Amino acid sequence: MEIKIRSAVKEDCPRMMELIRELAEFEKAPREVTVELEHFVESGFGECPVWWAYVAEIQEEDSQEAFLAGMALYYIRYSTWKGQRMYLEDIIVANEWRGKGIGRLLMDRLVEEARNKKFSGMMWQVLDWNEPAKEFYKKYNARFDNEWVNCNVQF
Repeated sequence: MEIKIRSAVKEDCPRMMELIRELAEFEKAPREVTVELEHFVESGFGECPVWWAYVAEIQEEDSQEAFLAGMALYYIRYSTWKGQRMYLEDIIVANEWRGKGIGRLLMDRLVEEARNKKFSGMMWQVLDWNEPAKEFYKKYNARFDNEWVNCNVQF
């Protein structure tokens, strides 16, 4: 089995949406995914992209076709104190492929990208009950911030 981390392309979007729905199921919020595929594609591959992604492509020895087992989607966040920072929106590995190092490969590629683009850092959120994810992020010396409160307004 060969795992290749590469930049996402437009044709990956249907599978990426499947992974996003799988994550929503895991996070017990399947109805929260309301973005339509067309909007998702336009937002990443249209005239003014607002997100970028890497995918983990698996090529098994017995198969001619490769498939996507994971993804990491990010955008650029601007901090008036720190400048440009990478914001990791989602890192997702399909259930059947967890524990095989795919998350690490995706995260390592994100860190490399953030350094290459000279971002001042990388940020993300993790649910307080998601202990496996928190343990994963600790391997990257992530700092967990209990001081800030998340806010949002929905339209």
